[in-house]
Amino acid sequence: MQSFDIVRETKPKKSFRVASVMGKYDLRSEHIIEKFKGDIDLDCEWQIGIIVGHSGTGKTTIAKELFKENYIDKFKYKSESVLDDFDKNISVNDICKIFNSVGFSSVVSWLKPYSVLSQGEKMRVDLARSLLDNKELIVFDEFTSVVDRNIAKIGSYAIQKNVKRTAKKFIAVSCHSDIIEWLEPDWVFDTNQMKFKYTRGLLRRPEIKLDIFEIRGYWERFRKYHYLNYDINHASKQYVGFINDIPVCFCGILHFPHPKIKNYKKVTRLVVMPDYQGIGIGNRMLKYIAEYYINKNYRFGIVTSTPALIEHFKNNNKWELKNYGRNNTQTKGSTVGNMKVSKNRLTTSWEYVNS
Repeated sequence: MQSFDIVRETKPKKSFRVASVMGKYDLRSEHIIEKFKGDIDLDCEWQIGIIVGHSGTGKTTIAKELFKENYIDKFKYKSESVLDDFDKNISVNDICKIFNSVGFSSVVSWLKPYSVLSQGEKMRVDLARSLLDNKELIVFDEFTSVVDRNIAKIGSYAIQKNVKRTAKKFIAVSCHSDIIEWLEPDWVFDTNQMKFKYTRGLLRRPEIKLDIFEIRGYWERFRKYHYLNYDINHASKQYVGFINDIPVCFCGILHFPHPKIKNYKKVTRLVVMPDYQGIGIGNRMLKYIAEYYINKNYRFGIVTSTPALIEHFKNNNKWELKNYGRNNTQTKGSTVGNMKVSKNRLTTSWEYVNS
């Protein structure tokens, strides 16, 4: 049991303006004393918790008092690429792996400075850095506070999935209660009422409804998030997935002529918007489209070098590995900035099997 009885007194310097306001509103020094008292039961079995409440109810004060060794506020970012903001002793492979695991899977964005990332991407980079820290407990303040609420919910779900794959414990500190079901915490401490509630196994996130349509005209919205970043074949069939009428994922399909394989369809582009990565949307879209073509007596495959996709395919008996190796050809237009990203790229080839 973590008990606290915190008294915080603010003593502003008696300037002319301070004295004027205190006199005008008849304020005394005791009016700016804050008291926070309560209990958080951490003796129970848990991995994720949340301290939540309105502004001014003591969330940050309590978090710093109880978990000052594990409290995370702000990281410093000075490099021209977020990759270089991580500790030099951390390998590139480990950084890429943690980026993918927290749903920050847009390789192009890895090369950008932190300052130009979206708020949702910044939150995931911060989390990635905290997860690579040696601390067993992470206390993350201002969690989802500055992001769109839909993105906050999606991000909370992606983050809890990742934390539960580790042995770490995670405490979110937030002024927003709308993320609680999405984060699925084992306990909730409400600073509005100073009450603790054990919620392990009691919370379930709302269903994510993904509407998929065959529709053209959306590639321009998605192309800059694709790691090869070039035009799509005009002969392709194009599918877009929507959540709450927002386009969140894109899949392009081409007929693949092959002397030995008939009726073969191949994925030519698969993109998920950065703020919606990490929750399996791309995998859901692939499954839906694959089964659509399989039911029409086509064979269906994909070539990818994306670690998150490869890991998903390895653990899914619907996908069969057909080839593993390096791409020795340079595809026209396949660049990120001045970097060539297609030639000598390690790729895997997979086919969807209806078994």
